[in-house]
Amino acid sequence: MSTQHVQRMSRLMAKTLREDPADAETLSHKLLVRAGYVRRSSAGVWTWLPLGKRVLDNVARVVREEMDAIGAQEVLLPALLPREPYEVSGRWSEYGDLLFRLKDRKGADYLLGPTHEEIFTLVVKDQCTSYKDLPVMLYQIQTKYRDEARPRSGVLRGREFQMKDSYSFDVSDEGLAQSYALHRAAYQRIFTRLGLDHRIVSAVSGAMGGSASEEFLAPAPAGEDTFVDCPACAYAANTEAVTFALMSVSVPAEHPPLEELATPDTPTIESLAALLDVPASATLKNLLVKVDGEIVAVGVPGDREVDLGKLGEHLAPAVVELVTAEDFVGRPDLVRGYVGPQGLDTVRYLADPRVAPGTSWVTGANKADTHARNVVCGRDFAVDQYLDVVVVEPGDPCPRCGSGLRLDRAIEIGHIFQLGRKYADAFGLDVLGREGKPVRVTMGSYGIGVSRAVAALAEQTADERGLCWPAEVAPADVHVVAAGKTVQLELAARAAEALAGAGLRVLLDDRPGLSPGVKLTDAELIGVPWILVAGRRSAESVVELQNRATGTREELPLAEALSRLT
Repeated sequence: MSTQHVQRMSRLMAKTLREDPADAETLSHKLLVRAGYVRRSSAGVWTWLPLGKRVLDNVARVVREEMDAIGAQEVLLPALLPREPYEVSGRWSEYGDLLFRLKDRKGADYLLGPTHEEIFTLVVKDQCTSYKDLPVMLYQIQTKYRDEARPRSGVLRGREFQMKDSYSFDVSDEGLAQSYALHRAAYQRIFTRLGLDHRIVSAVSGAMGGSASEEFLAPAPAGEDTFVDCPACAYAANTEAVTFALMSVSVPAEHPPLEELATPDTPTIESLAALLDVPASATLKNLLVKVDGEIVAVGVPGDREVDLGKLGEHLAPAVVELVTAEDFVGRPDLVRGYVGPQGLDTVRYLADPRVAPGTSWVTGANKADTHARNVVCGRDFAVDQYLDVVVVEPGDPCPRCGSGLRLDRAIEIGHIFQLGRKYADAFGLDVLGREGKPVRVTMGSYGIGVSRAVAALAEQTADERGLCWPAEVAPADVHVVAAGKTVQLELAARAAEALAGAGLRVLLDDRPGLSPGVKLTDAELIGVPWILVAGRRSAESVVELQNRATGTREELPLAEALSRLT
């Protein structure tokens, strides 16, 4: 083991803070700033200071080691990309305002890369011509750019972030499945080594395209993703990917005829249910949206809400927007607040599976101040397409076993896709097959949020005293504190040199003029796995050894402490 350099805090650019940043909402945002790991440069853009850069590099190192272990090859593509490939794939427009767009001095359009499917496809098209060149897996660790409307939560949701993206290229679907499985297993090893508690959940592909898709989520209160899991059968999915089967409904053979009711002053489901003395679940809510400009109605039970994100994922790459007052102008068939599916011949009708054939509802009558009851699906109206579009709630039946689902918050730290031939088709990526004929290549895409993983670790492992890094990613192995003057400083320096000589990474707090209490508070805030304190018994060469994670402390002769640490 090679000798390490001792990092003295008297020379370290890391100023700790006693108070939380005024704009910080999440634990990781507060602590990474307070402990001197990052500093805000502008909205959603962060500077990684020396301690933070070490943690970031350690995460990247683990990712590289596991990617290399499955045979992936590292490359580095440009971040400044021409418009044309993204026009070919359609994502120049699909990404919308998320893209950072710019022009060079000649007026040519460029973007800052949000992800690199297009460019990797072109690289392989240039380099691989035969089935003998495949399979191949390529990856990079690089800064990505997305113009988030509301960057927040520190490095969790930035406009500039570090990501590992990798891509597999195979000549068959079976080969893609193998590449996908290799990445999936590598991701499990990566997150286990990093010390991240994580879940693998079914996901939707959205604008990425492709078929099979799974997310790796780190449960944390600060997470922006909601996922479900089933305590009975281990089913887990992003809420946008939860699928419910079309319900089989036991109903009488005959329903009463449709009846229209005067219902003035009932602009909400709650007011309607109160007037008619029926539960909200007996009413049918019809939300009007625009899908690529076309007005579409979405029906859900009145006690449920439409998940617009889920609806958007189902209909991607189409753009989904809520209707506005202007959209009702010139549309006498659409009566605002009183829309019902019966008679909506000019509007496509989508519905949640709970609106099953044979179910009877109270809903709008398409007349002002009027509702209708005994409106039966299949008799009085038809559903053009069933989609899971309601906001999932705790207790909803598990799609796999029927038990009640649980909901939790999490941070997305990885996402893997079987892209298939979407990008190969767009760019004509063929290789010469075994039979001497062109074969269309099939692809996979796999991402890990490297900087997000740092924040996720901070969220999961911190305690009331500060950060508490797992050993694999910590900026040092041991934080040596000189809690006093000459005698303590001499013993601390001797301990630090001995530990560094044994190959450990050492942070030495030799800052003059600070009280032992301030130094110890900073050591706990910074969160290195071991804290060695040269304090009151330094004259006897006795030190205190503290395990940062467990908080256990014991006094030991220096030689014994060094032996234990090395």
